[in-house]
Amino acid sequence: MRTRPTLTWTDPGAELPRTTSLTEVVDVVGRGRVAVLSGAGLSTESGIPDYRGDEGSLRRHTPMTYDDFVATEHGRRRYWARSHVGWRTIARAAPNDGHRAVAELQKRGLLTGVITQNVDGLHQASGATDVIELHGSLDRVICLGCRETSPRDELDRRLHAVNPDFGGVATRINPDGDVELDEQVVAGFSLVDCGGCDQGVLKPDVVFFGENVPRPRVEQCYQLVDDSDALLVLGSSLTVMSGLRFVRHAARAGKPVLIINKGRTRGDKEATVRVDRPLGQALTELVGSV
Repeated sequence: MRTRPTLTWTDPGAELPRTTSLTEVVDVVGRGRVAVLSGAGLSTESGIPDYRGDEGSLRRHTPMTYDDFVATEHGRRRYWARSHVGWRTIARAAPNDGHRAVAELQKRGLLTGVITQNVDGLHQASGATDVIELHGSLDRVICLGCRETSPRDELDRRLHAVNPDFGGVATRINPDGDVELDEQVVAGFSLVDCGGCDQGVLKPDVVFFGENVPRPRVEQCYQLVDDSDALLVLGSSLTVMSGLRFVRHAARAGKPVLIINKGRTRGDKEATVRVDRPLGQALTELVGSV
């Protein structure tokens, strides 16, 4: 069963207290055995926008859904044309201070692991290891027929070969790696099939809105939370259940849930402390204090 995409949420309750102080976070992280759950807000300082912040892309466009992608060739052409242009921006993005701080905390042995909702690979680029990519990664492509995966760079070369004069120009990058393009430009874009089975439909190896995260990956995340003494949430609004469930799981187990994010989140009522700070600044301070 596939779920309907959750694009927004409404919190009927009163806003819970937030702070700019990292005192409680420093105390918990300093004891170690902390799992990290990161979201799009961690990558905004690398030039990749989030979905739901003040400038979030959901205010301007609806991202590709799984049903739209698999239903029609037009949907797939629209996605790949836009992503063919936007991919270069994602590929060139560099880790920011927030990513480097997470890698440093892990290097010091304070983290049990990292779960990221991001598909940009910036945690690994900063030196983090054992990263669970909850929603997959844009640097891989999967065939919906034979299920073979291949590097995105390989697909990029093949698409360029069949679209040598493609005139798409990036105007605004979205978190899922696509850009805004005129429909006339999209209509002239040519697709390619799987290079392995020669007929399968190619899809980025990411979880689209409305698509389920593979169950083994979900269980791996639950196990990481179970093996940890606390959960540190970084830059996620926790709007979608794919991330929120781990916050609720940790809270039910009586483990501290620490949230650092700009603005409210759907998991605020589960949190031990809610810190409202820019991520790069806050995490750099955290590293210097533990």
